[in-house]
Amino acid sequence: MEKPSNFTDDGRTGPEGPVRTLIRWWALGGGFVLCALAIMTVISVTLTATVGTQVPGDFEMTEIGVAVAVFMFLPYTQLTGANVTVDIFTARAGRRFSAIMVLASSAIALLFSILLIWRMSEGMLDLRSYNEVTGIIGFPIWTAFIPMLMSLVLLLVASLVTTGEAWHEFRESRT
Repeated sequence: MEKPSNFTDDGRTGPEGPVRTLIRWWALGGGFVLCALAIMTVISVTLTATVGTQVPGDFEMTEIGVAVAVFMFLPYTQLTGANVTVDIFTARAGRRFSAIMVLASSAIALLFSILLIWRMSEGMLDLRSYNEVTGIIGFPIWTAFIPMLMSLVLLLVASLVTTGEAWHEFRESRT
């Protein structure tokens, strides 16, 4: 059987498939950021133990890199339902109640992503206007907000997808 032209690796067609693929790759990028930080930390510790020096600004870059990576994982956790859930309330609940809970949590994630995009973009603009930089290597802090804001936009998209799925499940549960 021939695959449709808009077929993605998770088997979904239409716009949702490429969105899921993009979000998956974005989360993998977060993993690469963490791997790069781990390598930098090993190099810095090795240099400290052998030569008595370290990678300049390793603490600053670790702090910024971990923050960026965490934000890069948010859309994937929303899309896969890997966020914190309270299964004690839904373990024995019916299909309709579970659907309502998933719909409410997806809607909250949607609103939360909108709020974060707004406030973090304002924070980025403030940091840029004041030319805030890190203390040791002089890294402009506002540039770290760019991948974080991109992550929040993807979180918004993931929340739209999960809200749509939850709405569909809610409507199905009524029958």
